[in-house]
Amino acid sequence: MTRIDNFARGRSALAASTGAIAMLIGFAAHPAPRAAASAPAPAPVPAPAAAPGSESGSDSGSGSGSGSGSGFVGNPVHGKIVYQACMACHSLDDDDVGPRHRGVVGRAAGSVPGFAYSPALRHSGLVWDPATLDRWLTNPQTLVPGAKMFFLLPGAQDRADVIAYLAQQK
Repeated sequence: MTRIDNFARGRSALAASTGAIAMLIGFAAHPAPRAAASAPAPAPVPAPAAAPGSESGSDSGSGSGSGSGSGFVGNPVHGKIVYQACMACHSLDDDDVGPRHRGVVGRAAGSVPGFAYSPALRHSGLVWDPATLDRWLTNPQTLVPGAKMFFLLPGAQDRADVIAYLAQQK
């Protein structure tokens, strides 16, 4: 085993423990409180209307902000707060344990050049539209068995908020 392998295993263990700790302390289920009533509340991004014949009501990856496939209207300001849990493995502009997220909404899964995706995700054929991201964040292993990601966001509103935030990061 090389030093690189040991380093990668250590990073994976750190990411796993960071995600587990975040879940145990309820960060994802109970994120920081929203702004005080005296501060103007940010306007949530309206969920797009379902296209005729559409099953999910997603915005087909247009990246315009959205609710997710869950039907919740996303608040990108709160999504930025919840996204801090994702930063254990991801950033907007740099690949880390996970790939960079800027421009993820509308992007084909497994397509960031140079990132070492699992074969399962690379060959999934998914496109990261809001409905697919919602299913992914609900349980990545259910959507793509064999994917590397294990972290999930159990709260539908938190998922919608993170998706709305990511949709703004173009």
